[in-house]
Amino acid sequence: MRFGVVVFPGSNCDHDAWYAVTANLGHQAELLWHSDQDLKGVDCVILPGGFSYGDYLRCGAIAKFSPVMASVKRHAAEGGLVLGICNGFQILTECGLLPGSLVRNRNLKFICKQVDLRAGTRQSPFTCAIPEGATLTVPIAHGEGCYVADEATLDQLEAEDRVAFRYVDNPNGSLRDIAGILNEGRNVMGLMPHPERAADPLMGSTDGRLIFESLIASLAPVK
Repeated sequence: MRFGVVVFPGSNCDHDAWYAVTANLGHQAELLWHSDQDLKGVDCVILPGGFSYGDYLRCGAIAKFSPVMASVKRHAAEGGLVLGICNGFQILTECGLLPGSLVRNRNLKFICKQVDLRAGTRQSPFTCAIPEGATLTVPIAHGEGCYVADEATLDQLEAEDRVAFRYVDNPNGSLRDIAGILNEGRNVMGLMPHPERAADPLMGSTDGRLIFESLIASLAPVK
């Protein structure tokens, strides 16, 4: 499987994602510059964490205008996989690929710590390899990680089984404990926690590998 990791000015987790895919999972990964329009035939685009363009307006508000995002939108429209992690999740909401918004944490402070997650659904390419009922320990590092949406949108996400992950102990005030969501086509996921930082035993948890392993399993040839 081939991954493409977008590098925006201000990204600080692009090489973490690249390392998780290549060194920890043993798959191919390309670094895609924000001005690129060619996605180089990748199967899954990763929008990494960081502070794209310094987050000078709102998180992800400038990144959505990057030339690469037009290609990412086409990739998603054609059924290609897109994973937005932390700032990547914020970019996905800003560009309209996912509903809702990420706003300041409830305590108005930056939070950096390990959190526990549970998959809200296993019916997606991002969660299909996660054991039923499993709790994943994955780090967060964000100041604007509180997921909000109107009640109609939240109800729709619930009704369509599109809540990908929920916090066990909600660290930031996200409505309905939401940590990650899916688009209507189930091929785009935004997630605030960092699975790429929980893919190597040296980091204290390898639970994040399950998300990447799910993606790999979803594209594996049927025997």
